[in-house]
Amino acid sequence: MGLAAAGAAAPPGAAEGPLRPAAAPAEVPAPAEVLADAPSDLSVTVYRAPDRGSGSIDIDRLDGFALVSETRVLHLPAGESRVRFEGVADGIEPASAIVTGLHEGVVEKNRDAAVLSPSALMAATVGKPLVLLRSNPKTGRLERLPARILSDAEGGVVFESEQGIEGLRCSGLSETFSFTAAGVLSAHPTLSALIRTPAPLTARVTLSYLARGFDWAADYVAIVSADGKTMDLGAWVTLANGNGAGFPAARTQVVAGRVNRVSGEVEPFDVGGPVLARCWRRGSTSDAAGYLQFAGAAQGASLKARAVAAPMPMAAALEAAAVDARRVEQEQLGDLKLYRLPERTNVASRQSKQVRLLDRSGIPIEMVYGADLPNDADPGWVPALKLLRAKNDAASHLGLALPSGGVAVFATLESERLLERESGMRDLAVDEELELGMGASSDVQVSSVREQAAKDSGASRVEISNARAADIRFELRVRLPAGARITQSDHPAGTKNGRPIFRLTIPAHTAIAVRYEWRRGAG
Repeated sequence: MGLAAAGAAAPPGAAEGPLRPAAAPAEVPAPAEVLADAPSDLSVTVYRAPDRGSGSIDIDRLDGFALVSETRVLHLPAGESRVRFEGVADGIEPASAIVTGLHEGVVEKNRDAAVLSPSALMAATVGKPLVLLRSNPKTGRLERLPARILSDAEGGVVFESEQGIEGLRCSGLSETFSFTAAGVLSAHPTLSALIRTPAPLTARVTLSYLARGFDWAADYVAIVSADGKTMDLGAWVTLANGNGAGFPAARTQVVAGRVNRVSGEVEPFDVGGPVLARCWRRGSTSDAAGYLQFAGAAQGASLKARAVAAPMPMAAALEAAAVDARRVEQEQLGDLKLYRLPERTNVASRQSKQVRLLDRSGIPIEMVYGADLPNDADPGWVPALKLLRAKNDAASHLGLALPSGGVAVFATLESERLLERESGMRDLAVDEELELGMGASSDVQVSSVREQAAKDSGASRVEISNARAADIRFELRVRLPAGARITQSDHPAGTKNGRPIFRLTIPAHTAIAVRYEWRRGAG
């Protein structure tokens, strides 16, 4: 089939007249850039690390998290706006961020992880014009030379000017870059949101999000009276923020209990690394490269570089813990416990601080000695364990949920207070027994001997010796095989947590024996 001749009739349905190019699609206007006002109100609720018990807090290894709520004012034009919320926590989880107060105007959210730093500024300026300020070696006067950065890779910073291609800090002269920072960089961690409004609007919104890099712990001090019958108990809440962002004058709460939390790791904000200056004008190629620390990185400002032996830490040093004598208030949060600080506090960046949790005095206590022995324990004398016990109820001057933490127990001796034991305490509900392990007691010894042993039955004899000058309370817990029970004993046997227990009083300088028989199965 041949080609159609010129001037042939157009196919049916074709438009008459000369062909015209298709109209270009209308250009979509770029969203307006809007910076949200600084927070006018802040709330920070800190959840403990899942494995948090006792022990000190490491500001660089905080495995808890926080729910942060910020109240801000937005001034939005009609149409689409990209709103930047500057100063959010470094460990923000963008998927958890919620902006309320705009109905359905939020189109998308972005976590802007590139934070202004010398290395980020260098990377953003590669290939772009800047000004090199350098002292003239002959006149000593400052010269301004147009230049551009060619590379800032690990091999060092390389730039080009009218004097040629050079490596940074290789001229031996005082050098300073002057340029405008790239607009994609921010001096603070930032969350941005694309918001669409039909008309200009000024709105007060609440930004809420989850963030990592927080934790809190409870620490107790117990002072036992000289007669050993009562104690005073005080506690502090230590609150830590490992983020680069602080939250001044925030309403602050801490939550005790374990939250079932399933989420992946959040990539931290890029706080930048050192700027590398590598050249071998002198020395040898094996010499270590020098790092540069810039004095400033503000938009439109000059960056003055100086060589240092190692990069300076990006985060500020841990500030001294602030002490606050105010008490927290306990509230219920489902099956968890919420402790609310009574006044606003400064949850500062890279800081831990302490707030008083409780003060209780005259709490009745008793010292109990005990042993937890299997029915087939090896013969031989072992020291008994000593417990400090109290009741967590209003009658005992307590009666509030106590979060887990470390406990320092002090004894009172001739009006002096001496550290006797450091122990730990689990989360304790109201009306539970408070028990603090006081370690082994060499004055109270326990020995167990098997008298009979069979597959489904047996008998044991336990001897307890009290060398103290006073009577003691003693609790003997017995571990039997699965499905076994005590069938006969020469002392009454009770149960605690589903296991047999003998509660005894051992006179001073006396030894007593407990004999029991057990059998597996019915009958």
